[in-house]
Amino acid sequence: MKKTLLVIAGPTAVGKTALCVEMAKSLKTEIISADSRQFYQELHIGTAKPSLVEQGGVKHHFIDSHSIHDYFSPGDFEREALKILSDLFEIHDVVILTGGSGLYLKALMEGLDDMPDVDLTLRENLMHALETDGLETLFKQLKELDPEYAAQVDAQNPQRVVRALEVCLTTGKTYTSFRNQQKSDRPFEMIKICLDRPREELYARIDLRMEGMLAAGLVQEAKDFEAFQDRYALKTLGYKEVYGYFRGEYNEAEMDRLLKRNSRHYAKKQLTWFRHQDDFEFVHPDQAFAYIQGKLK
Repeated sequence: MKKTLLVIAGPTAVGKTALCVEMAKSLKTEIISADSRQFYQELHIGTAKPSLVEQGGVKHHFIDSHSIHDYFSPGDFEREALKILSDLFEIHDVVILTGGSGLYLKALMEGLDDMPDVDLTLRENLMHALETDGLETLFKQLKELDPEYAAQVDAQNPQRVVRALEVCLTTGKTYTSFRNQQKSDRPFEMIKICLDRPREELYARIDLRMEGMLAAGLVQEAKDFEAFQDRYALKTLGYKEVYGYFRGEYNEAEMDRLLKRNSRHYAKKQLTWFRHQDDFEFVHPDQAFAYIQGKLK
């Protein structure tokens, strides 16, 4: 059998973990997680990290692998995940890749553009500037150095803004000039599945998940790491809404509403990204196990 990377992607709360664990047990294989927030050891509730019980005894790579104080880029993930994948393919014919973070999935599936090496001191200086001066200041600098990329990038995504600035400041060239969108050849086949549900069904699951997070202690978890709220991991969905509540920008009921609304918006954005990829098959989670078994025959 040819070595196959089984990609099971999809939006938040769609049901990826349960299916992946069931599939991994059936195939006697392991899972590589490409969820960009579940890397962090310190955070559990707000990242919807699967518990050990939910992981079902299946080895999950890149869960609890890094600290919120680490800078772990999609390029770092690509390099580390390819090495792990090579080792896993010595033992398994099929390995599962799962997550909803499109850029991290893309890094492993296709590779990222060939970017120059960056001086670590510059990276540390930019991360310090992010914490002290704020993202808006760095984004203004990026607009001056590479207005074309600044017009495309998510201005609220510190990781992408910092990465682009690193390249501009290191090379004296625009970040745009290094983005050639060439796919890397991979020495394995891929089956790409995106889990999807009818909108009302998915949104109801998202609302239930957010209620569960709040009941499990999301507010206290955010409080525990309030001193680090400028770190990338804590400027994301689930934490930023709680910090707005802490700052008195709105009351608890509004925090609850924003958590649910922003999670639904994020899921919509995720699905839009997957639909713009030309090789994902969209499958309801209830039909996915049988569908994948047919694909693997």
